[in-house]
Amino acid sequence: MRTLRPEVLSLHAFCPFGQYANLINPAADKLGAAPCEFFRDMIQLDLGGESNASFSTCRVEPREPIIDVTEFHTACSEAILPLDQDILLHVAPASAADAPPPLDAFRVFRIPCGTVVILRPGTWHYAPFTTTSAPANVLIVLPQRTYANDCRVITLTPADHIRIQT
Repeated sequence: MRTLRPEVLSLHAFCPFGQYANLINPAADKLGAAPCEFFRDMIQLDLGGESNASFSTCRVEPREPIIDVTEFHTACSEAILPLDQDILLHVAPASAADAPPPLDAFRVFRIPCGTVVILRPGTWHYAPFTTTSAPANVLIVLPQRTYANDCRVITLTPADHIRIQT
């Protein structure tokens, strides 16, 4: 019987077989700064069609639990998977593309670590909130460059901010 010794994962050694990315300790380009950093398009999955699934990390540090920004993507779903702790995620149903966010319809869910949620196209949401005093690393799966091509971001006026009861 042959025996194989496990190798240290490296880009050079693994290149003939595929690619990889460390989602918990990303070393990639990012958008934003603490408390919400978005390490975009770290690795892509070829689905055999015209679109690739792109894996990104959203690292959120503890911050005041106030919804003051929200966004949606018109043409695609979004997968969200907390990697190292539970998160709080706000959502609201899709509305007309040029309509304001439906503030009365906002809801907040506690997403357990290791549980993936898929948001329908048009669902209002934004970077989640941590549930502890430690930063949370959250896997985001979208088509490549969605953040640049299909993302409507709205900053709410202070009168429209929503506090999350923790």
